[in-house]
Amino acid sequence: MEKEKLDLKDLKNEPGIIFPPKIDNSPAEMIRVAVAKGSDLEKLRGLLDLQKDYEANEAKKAYHIAMALFKVNPPKIDKDKHVKFSTQKGNMEYNHASLANVVSKISAELSKHGLSASWSTKQNGKVMVTCKITHILGHSEETTLSAEADNSGSKNSIQAIGSTITYLERYTLLALTGLATQEMDDDSNSVVEHINKKEANYILDSIAELGIDMDKFCEFMGCDDIKTIRKSDYKKAEVAIEAKRKNTKQ
Repeated sequence: MEKEKLDLKDLKNEPGIIFPPKIDNSPAEMIRVAVAKGSDLEKLRGLLDLQKDYEANEAKKAYHIAMALFKVNPPKIDKDKHVKFSTQKGNMEYNHASLANVVSKISAELSKHGLSASWSTKQNGKVMVTCKITHILGHSEETTLSAEADNSGSKNSIQAIGSTITYLERYTLLALTGLATQEMDDDSNSVVEHINKKEANYILDSIAELGIDMDKFCEFMGCDDIKTIRKSDYKKAEVAIEAKRKNTKQ
């Protein structure tokens, strides 16, 4: 004959059986007890600071739990926008996920876990965008990206700044949610770091001095204009120029 399983809940009303009371050691309970006992103000301040630290830690844990749950089933973000424009070298075109598409898909999924995203923008030479994701309990985390204004496609100065802001808003959100590596766009040329004015002047002066064909040099560097040479490619340009200079002297 099978023994009946013992359920502790069934013993609560049995005479002679005493269950120890649950102990609440939270800072909030400690404050309640301190107030009831008429503790001094200094002790209450210490307990309030302890309560703030406790709540901040709980909010941080809640944020990371929510983000982990978000990543269990992340939204799929399709490249829904096609861009095409003309340059001196011909027509340029690419596909990318629009900001509206990225924000809509990610925000809808974030909200299911008590999370929301916001952005702040600064400009100090470069355009700087910070994305912040905040949990309903108050904890937030952020990431910042910066880039030069996007002057491609014959944009005016305001459009160039707006284009970069839109791009960075998209990518900071993707980066902060851990989706950037899954849905990278094809339009990265619009926000790569370009050579500075001094470096551009050195190249232009060298081209004039050595009689280098500008179109062929730009083709060699994979750019439409000297100013749009990637910062990471500057050494390549410098080596090519010095090689040309050496050959000219021989």
